[in-house]
Amino acid sequence: MEGFLPPFWCVFWFAVSLPFVAYGCYRLDRLVREERETLPLLAVAGAFVFVLSSLKLPSVVTGSSSHPTGTGLSAILFGPFLTSVIGLIVLLFQALLLAHGGLSTLGANVFSMGIAGPFVAYGIYRCGKTIRLNTFVTIFVAAAMADLVTYLVTSLQLALAFPAQSGGIVGAFVGFALIFAVTQVPLAIVEGVIIALTFKYIIQSRPDILVRLDVLSQEQVTKIREAFK
Repeated sequence: MEGFLPPFWCVFWFAVSLPFVAYGCYRLDRLVREERETLPLLAVAGAFVFVLSSLKLPSVVTGSSSHPTGTGLSAILFGPFLTSVIGLIVLLFQALLLAHGGLSTLGANVFSMGIAGPFVAYGIYRCGKTIRLNTFVTIFVAAAMADLVTYLVTSLQLALAFPAQSGGIVGAFVGFALIFAVTQVPLAIVEGVIIALTFKYIIQSRPDILVRLDVLSQEQVTKIREAFK
C-alpha cells in the first residue's frame, strides 16, 4: 500500500521494473502497427486483469492484500513484456481510483504482478506447448503459478524491506509467504480455472487471433474445437 515500503526499496523496484516496461512499450507499438486485429483482445485482457486484481482481501499483518491477478491470460496471449505494460496501467488506475496499492510502491507492485508472475506463466505455457501437454491443463497451471509467484515475490520484497529480528530476510520471507498462502492458494486455483474457461471461449469465438499470435497452431485449434463438438 502507499507509503509502506522504505524510499530506497521504492526507488530500487522502479529501477528494476523500468527496462521491462520500456521494452513492453516497444512491443506494444509494434503490435498496434502490425497486428491491429488483436487490439480488441488486448483491451479485453487488460480489463480482465483490472477486474480480477481489484477483488482484494486486505492483509493487515503484511501491509498488503490477497487478490487474483489475471495476468496469466495476458502473458499467454501477448507475452510477459506486453503484460508488464498492462500491469503498469492497471496498477496505476487502481492506485488513483481505488486506493489499491500506491504510487510510491508502483514499481514494486509492477515487478511482482506485472513482470515476475507473467514471465513464469509464459514460460510454463511455452514449455507445455513444446512437450504437447494438454492445452487447458497447461493454461490452468500457468495461470495459477502466475498468481502464486506474484505473492512469493511480494513476500520477498517485504522481507528485504523488513527483515525479521529472528531469522532475518529468510525468516521474514517464510512468515510473509505463509500468511499469504492461507488465501492465495485457493485464489490461485480458482483463477486457474477461470482463465482456462476464458481461453476455451476465445478458442471457440476467435481462434484465428490465437493462430496469428502463435499461441496455438491451426492443428491444435482444430483438435480442440473438434473435441468440444
